[in-house]
Amino acid sequence: MESFAPNHARGPAFILEHGDPDGIDLAHSVWPSAAPDRRVDRFDHSSAGDRACSSRSFHARPASSNSDLAKVDAPSCWALQLIVDSTGLKLNGPGEWLVEKHGTTKRRSWHKLHIGLDAVSGEIVASTLTGRDIDDGSQVAALLDQVDGSVGVFMGDGAYDSADVYAAVEERHPDALVIVPPRAGAVASSQTSPTQRDGHIRNITARGRRGWQAASGYNRRALVEAQIGRYKRVIGNALRSHTEDARRAEVAIADHVLNRMNDLGRPKSVRVS
Repeated sequence: MESFAPNHARGPAFILEHGDPDGIDLAHSVWPSAAPDRRVDRFDHSSAGDRACSSRSFHARPASSNSDLAKVDAPSCWALQLIVDSTGLKLNGPGEWLVEKHGTTKRRSWHKLHIGLDAVSGEIVASTLTGRDIDDGSQVAALLDQVDGSVGVFMGDGAYDSADVYAAVEERHPDALVIVPPRAGAVASSQTSPTQRDGHIRNITARGRRGWQAASGYNRRALVEAQIGRYKRVIGNALRSHTEDARRAEVAIADHVLNRMNDLGRPKSVRVS
């Protein structure tokens, strides 16, 4: 059985209790979780560096309990909410024009782009480019090493459900919440101290997978999928360079372009009443 890093200071994984439908409960200081709040007086489009806010607390349900609420320290809002995902980019190499000219077929080669998105600012804060056969989870350490500051939440799809991913996050950001759906049929570990993954498994059993997604904020992972779609619409779905170094530079430039567009196009709204 795989061994997952225990959730040290926080105890088991925590799932937000019902409160504000957008994941923010002002009355009980519930830390933001799931969907973005679209009310005009709640917009906050300032950059990560400009957000001056202190550590908050939020009401959470311990993974080992289905009744009593526990109040624990949430990550400071200075901490990054990192959502990761990957996508394929095809390679445009010499001879590609022959396919169009003569209608011949050939096996298309492609690389895999792994990105880390700041869920608050919408910026791409980390990216790697690998061969198509590289496992998504193997790039978590490389993505985390590119992040400046602390990570409060790490989120990814089921491809990141592995002991290596939990260990990589635990090693670099011990207080981070890891929100990754366990694979179907997963069972809790036999460790004395329940792990975050154990908490997810128990909450899925208690709430159902959809209930867990809503309560944990996992539905916010749609933000990184939208960013990948934006990348392919604006930049394209292919790499034009012919060497690995040039391709990595191409991706870095594309990330910078998208971040600049995001910064220029994002409204800066403030509450007026």
